[in-house]
Amino acid sequence: MLLTLEETIDLIKKGRMLHIAADDSLLAQLPAGQWIGGTTPYLITEEGAIHTKEKLSVTAIDYAEEVRTAVYGKYNVFQIVEECYEDGLTMLIMPFGAEVTTKYAKEAPEVEELLMHPTVGWVSGFDLEEGGEAKVYDGTTGKSYTDRAVAMYIKLPEGKNAVINIVNIFEDDKTDPIITFPDNTLDVRTCSVNGQEVVFADYIRRKGINTQMPLVADYNGVYINTSIKAVEDGKVSLYAPVFKGQGYRFATEVSDYVAKFDEKIKMAGAVTPVFSCNCILNYMYGGLQGKKTPPYVGPITFGEIAYQLINQTLVYCEIE
Repeated sequence: MLLTLEETIDLIKKGRMLHIAADDSLLAQLPAGQWIGGTTPYLITEEGAIHTKEKLSVTAIDYAEEVRTAVYGKYNVFQIVEECYEDGLTMLIMPFGAEVTTKYAKEAPEVEELLMHPTVGWVSGFDLEEGGEAKVYDGTTGKSYTDRAVAMYIKLPEGKNAVINIVNIFEDDKTDPIITFPDNTLDVRTCSVNGQEVVFADYIRRKGINTQMPLVADYNGVYINTSIKAVEDGKVSLYAPVFKGQGYRFATEVSDYVAKFDEKIKMAGAVTPVFSCNCILNYMYGGLQGKKTPPYVGPITFGEIAYQLINQTLVYCEIE
């Protein structure tokens, strides 16, 4: 739901359990209640993608029997696997650029217990033109954080399960050589291309690679993106980490973002997602302003969480 500040406050006062995404100027005015939130002025609505500081994207968690929230730092963020409901859903929001987000990004794939507990969410951000700080909100206290993650643990009715899926318009170019990296990292200097060590920044320049196309790794038939943030001073900075030993290729070029999304959305076949988010890079590179991606509505994010941190994808959750 795309709501005004007054409409959102009314829902909170009525005791509704909510997930909220909006500009910080709006979130800061909300009263305490059963909600969590993150900052972004970019939203996917039923009428299309918008930039707004006047409306909030509000999702009612009416499917929950009960909820509780918790706040974590970089040293204890993986307690989420210990404190969640059995057969429930964990909704996690982390601020862009925070140490807790970096730790989660690098280590989540190695936390085996995480795969046993459905975890979905996003990385909060800010207005790219004006700058600012990414924040998360624990609505139960009304406090905001720039260096913490906030989790909402959702207890599902008996017999119900959360199913998390990804819409990814990218595929790897099978004609390209396989690239591997020596460490789990967000900042790359060297890599191996078909077993030969090279400077990654030099490789990108020499090949004339379009850095709007992400690196793609094939995880047992599921494509996971790692997007390029910057190439400068002999270093390649990434929005999500690469992992040691995993093979990567650059994605093939996508000539029509919107058409490709339409195709992939139809293939996904989602009917009533209870949560969805779409990456800010898709919004920017694909010119999604004003474009619709039904049935998905929610925040445009600085990273998506589908168990682990990923990017340049659309993530959604259904209750079955």
